[in-house]
Amino acid sequence: MRDIFVTSVVAVCLPFILRQPYIGILVWSWLGYMNPHKLAWGFATTLPFAQMVAIATLIGLLINKEPRKFPKNGLVTVLFLYSFWVLVTTIDAQYSKFAWLQLEKVYKILFMTFLTLYLINSRKRVELLVAVMALSIGFYGIKGGIFTVLTGGGFRIMGPPNTFIGGNNEIGLALIMIVPLFRYFQLTSTRSSIRLGSGIAMILCTISIFGTQSRGALLGLVAMALMLIMMSRKRFVLLLGFAVMMPLILMFMPDSWHDRMESIAHYEQDASAQGRLTAWRYAYQIAVDNPLTGGGFEIFTGRTDAHSIYFEILGEHGFIGLALFLTLLVGAWISAGSIARDRSVKWRSDLMSMVRVSLVGYAVSGAFLGLAYFDLFYHLIAIVIVTKAISCETITTEADNGSGKSVVQKEGLTISNGKRFQNGQ
Repeated sequence: MRDIFVTSVVAVCLPFILRQPYIGILVWSWLGYMNPHKLAWGFATTLPFAQMVAIATLIGLLINKEPRKFPKNGLVTVLFLYSFWVLVTTIDAQYSKFAWLQLEKVYKILFMTFLTLYLINSRKRVELLVAVMALSIGFYGIKGGIFTVLTGGGFRIMGPPNTFIGGNNEIGLALIMIVPLFRYFQLTSTRSSIRLGSGIAMILCTISIFGTQSRGALLGLVAMALMLIMMSRKRFVLLLGFAVMMPLILMFMPDSWHDRMESIAHYEQDASAQGRLTAWRYAYQIAVDNPLTGGGFEIFTGRTDAHSIYFEILGEHGFIGLALFLTLLVGAWISAGSIARDRSVKWRSDLMSMVRVSLVGYAVSGAFLGLAYFDLFYHLIAIVIVTKAISCETITTEADNGSGKSVVQKEGLTISNGKRFQNGQ
């Protein structure tokens, strides 16, 4: 039944994608983040849904004549350079056969990221994409939060198997990144049902993060929560909510959870922590031996994992690759901050504030987890770039409109000779 449902949904969406190709980005994101076909048990688990959607999106681009243009932004240039550099390092990869296979996977993510930049070009489309990302991953957070409460936190929350977020650490990181996105809808929606639902989703996803029993996720959660409070409007309400909720969750979690979290302070006695340090030293040594290109994709073949987004990039793509990756991360953070500081259009300001919180969660929790190619990170960068483009395009200046008055129009706002009016007034 699940196979039929997922297949039917994708089949129904294809004609709409041909007519409006931006819908393909939404469907592809749903498939990539929620992986609904992985919840089935039959033929749907092996069907190439993402490929079908991508092809339909490209065909839709050819037949749809909607005027579009690629956003001009320094981050786009860095993203192109990063995409080129991982190709260069693959040519010189130590494990060439595996590296080319991994490059194919990463290029699919980057290609859809560039398509997102081209097709998602309005507030409505941006918010739809953010909603798809939040709900797709939030599905596991909401379900996991309920499961954690019902079982007393005695079991680890895991993501869908054989996906980017299949493990407890991985789903923990993903949930950290989408909690702020739910907060965005709580801040901006005019419908009380959406505000209430977003608040419940935030609580259950937070409980689910505890339920993953991931130490890296706990550190990321703390950083995300602090940043969320700092970046949110109505900080006092949020601070009060966390102040009440966190102690209750800590008291609820079993002794096994507390024992595992306390091992953070005694990392020298923990085999898992020592394994991370060994992987990091290995990555650094690879980069020292090959400072330009590193070892290429899959240099950690034969080892468990890089255990860090930073050391993963360093070991696989050298110091140049790490510089480009950090430029994307820090550049997105700075660009989002510049948009967030403009409070004249609240939805943009609130969205960029919450994206910054997501990036902090990724930066902190990702320091202990090899998810450097997680598509959610690249999608957040795309959202920053697109929102920046929307900010530029919706501001027009008319020096002299015939009445001798200087007029500046903004989305939802007109400023005339220093006076502000809501558009329509």
